[in-house]
Order: sequence, then C-alpha cells, then structure tokens
Amino acid sequence: MKIALDVMGGDHAPAATMEGAMQALEGFGSDLEKLFLVGDEAQIKEQLNHLSYAHGKIEIIHAEQVVTMEDSAVKSVREKKKSSISIATDLVKQGECAAVVSAGNTGAAVAAATIKLRTIPGVGRAGIASPLPNEHGPCNIVDAGANVDGKPSHLLGYGIMGSVYARHVQGKKNPVVGLMSVGEEDSKGTDFTREVFELLKASNLNFIGNVEGHDLFESKIDVVVCDGFVGNVILKSCEATAKVMFKWLKQDLMANPIRQMGALIAKDAFRATKERGNYETYGGSPLLGVNGVCIIGHGSSSPLAVKNAIRVAYEAVKHHVNPHIEEEMARSASLLS
Repeated sequence: MKIALDVMGGDHAPAATMEGAMQALEGFGSDLEKLFLVGDEAQIKEQLNHLSYAHGKIEIIHAEQVVTMEDSAVKSVREKKKSSISIATDLVKQGECAAVVSAGNTGAAVAAATIKLRTIPGVGRAGIASPLPNEHGPCNIVDAGANVDGKPSHLLGYGIMGSVYARHVQGKKNPVVGLMSVGEEDSKGTDFTREVFELLKASNLNFIGNVEGHDLFESKIDVVVCDGFVGNVILKSCEATAKVMFKWLKQDLMANPIRQMGALIAKDAFRATKERGNYETYGGSPLLGVNGVCIIGHGSSSPLAVKNAIRVAYEAVKHHVNPHIEEEMARSASLLS
C-alpha cells in the first residue's frame, strides 16, 4: 500500500511529521509498500539526515508551496496548486497512492479532497469522523467540522458513513447511532434536528434516538450525528476541558509535600487515565465520503500522532471503507434524495 504524507502540515512540521513517518515504517512497515513524503525537498532531506529509515520505502515529492493555518480553505487549493496538501491529494487522485494524511489546515485538506477527489456516489457532503474516548470504545462524532451547514439528508449520510466506519474498521458488529440534541425525548431539539431524527429513524441504522453531552463518554454509543458546526464545538470543548483539568490537577497535587507524595504513589493511575483520552493514540480523523482515503490529523500532532494517523489511513484502505459506504448509500437512496 502506498500513502502520501503532507510533511509540511502541522504546528511541528516538518520535524514531527518526518519522525512520525519513520516510526510508522518501523512499526508496521511490512504493510506499507511506500510512503510518499510531500513537501520542501531540502527540509525533508535535512530531517532524514537525523533519522534512520528504510531507503526503499520512501519517495520524496517536492512541493514549493505550503498552506498555512491562516489560509482560506478553498482559496488555498485554487491559488496554491503546488502546495504539499494539493500535491499529496493529487497522488491519490492519480491512483499513485491509496490515501493522503495531513495534520495541516483542516479546511484546506477538506477542500482539496472534496474538489480533487469528489464524493462517493450517493454522498451529499463528506464528513469528518473524530473519535472520542468512551467507556465502551471510541465514540465517533460525525461531522466534526468539514461542513458547518448541512441539510437533514447530509446528516443521515453522516450516520450511514459513521456506522460503516465503526463496523468495518473499529469492529463494531451493529454500531449504535445517536443524534446530538438538547434532550433525549423525541420531541426535543430544533425543527432541523427533528427532521434529521425522522430520517435516521426510518433508516436501517441501529438508531437509539437523541443523545446528550454525557452520552459521548458514558453511554454505549458508536456514532453521534451532528452538523459540522456543533461537532467542531463539541470536539474543541472536550479537548480544552481535558487539557485544563490535567493542568489544574497537576497544580493542586504540587501544592504541598503531602499531596506530592500522594501524586507519586498514584503516578501510574494518572498516566493511565491520561492515555485513555490521548489524541495521539487515535492518530487522525477520516474524512468520510470522498473518492479516496483522507486522514486529517490534529494541528499539534506529535510524531506518535502522525504514526497513528498513517495507521488509520492503512486500516481504512485495508477494510475497504469506501466501497462499503457506496453500497450503503445506494441502499438508502430513497431517504437521501
């Protein structure tokens, strides 16, 4: 399998992306035929001088432009056609690679994949599936920010695609799907969410109805459907909450010698708790619905996160996510129209 990596994408690029790429080759290189490293050739070669790597497993593709976090999504694709994210996506479009991975500008990655790869037949809008730690396994928010506006039929599509991903990649036999709302009762929500509710209820999905914020972490649920505006707010709020809670905990535990002693005793427990919610272990979020696998990493991705984003790309291709999505979309065509 060949995968294209946007080496210049991310807050810590290219060092972190390069190190993550080498970790991926070392960790599961037997499953990867080749990694295409797309970015500034001089910087890539400079980083390679400090890393040990499998020479036959990488190919450098020079990109003279970089999309920054401040660049407009669609504008960057149209005006920076020689950027690393555009060229990496072109490799998938041309059939040279099975997947593209980027930790750069999310909007640009979504725009590049949507414009260049187009959507799978039956898919109205592509959606990002971002996993959150749940007591029963990962809970996928779809959409987590690809499209801030959507029609009810688009959200039905998110539910179908998220369910396919949970079943075929994450091993959930009959994925549980819920609709994010302001109450569990069927009548709760806006006119928009109530219309989405009826579509999900009429589908073949294992739909349990409306869900609330606490369900993301406590309830046995595999896919939470929402529009990209709501999904992105949820995702960033959860990330910020987890970050500040550990910050406060550390401050309070260091407040006096007795607490410090207790913290030392419970150090392994604190580390285990942190790992359960560590985004680095999840790696990246698939953009479901485009003709080709596109994995979007966290902007502050570490080498471990990049390594696991490449793993997520490999798993999505291996388990034939896109053909399964097309099949399920065809099955629900009457509801999606």
